[in-house]
Amino acid sequence: MTTIDATEFARRTNALTAAITRVIDGKPDAVTAAITVLIAEGHLLIEDVPGVGKTMLARALAGAVSADVRRVQFTPDLLPGDITGVSVFDPTSREFEFKPGAIFAHIVIADEINRASPKTQSALLEAMEERQVTVDGRSHPLADPFVVVATQNPLEMEGTYALPEAQRDRFMMRISMGYPDAAAEQLMLRQRDRVDPISTLTAVLNTDDVRGLITF
Repeated sequence: MTTIDATEFARRTNALTAAITRVIDGKPDAVTAAITVLIAEGHLLIEDVPGVGKTMLARALAGAVSADVRRVQFTPDLLPGDITGVSVFDPTSREFEFKPGAIFAHIVIADEINRASPKTQSALLEAMEERQVTVDGRSHPLADPFVVVATQNPLEMEGTYALPEAQRDRFMMRISMGYPDAAAEQLMLRQRDRVDPISTLTAVLNTDDVRGLITF
């Protein structure tokens, strides 16, 4: 990884912004927040009502970077081991072998995180703070870079569990999408009846490019 100058930093961030805004119309502040969290090696929590583009923003950020991406749909029956991984006995070697869970990726989309039980939510605590998971007394490092982009519905909606304070503290930013303005709605109506922009999104940076932004 080579050191970059201010011009290259601007080029990479502008390319990332342009790619995401082709998918997310009329929400420049939300796009800027997502990119800032990525560069600062933090985690992002997006809270709002269904249908305003929370998951789409997470998918756009992941799609604009050529990296390992995992999406986890949080539900009440999701178990902690589904996220962190489990040790499975191998009868051939007669030893336990670690099977990585969904957290082992550069970008993890935790969709509707507050629909899972508090026990499952707590499986993210070590991963988000120390960038590792510990299973059966053994620590396993996570990818570099590593960022969790989580979405959650308002607490008054049925079937949600409040995030504990320790979990909320793991997020660098907590943002709300809000509804698009009239101009953005008109643009979406004109464009998206022909093609879904997320399906044509191509990566503009790779993981080395992102590391360069982080160490700038």
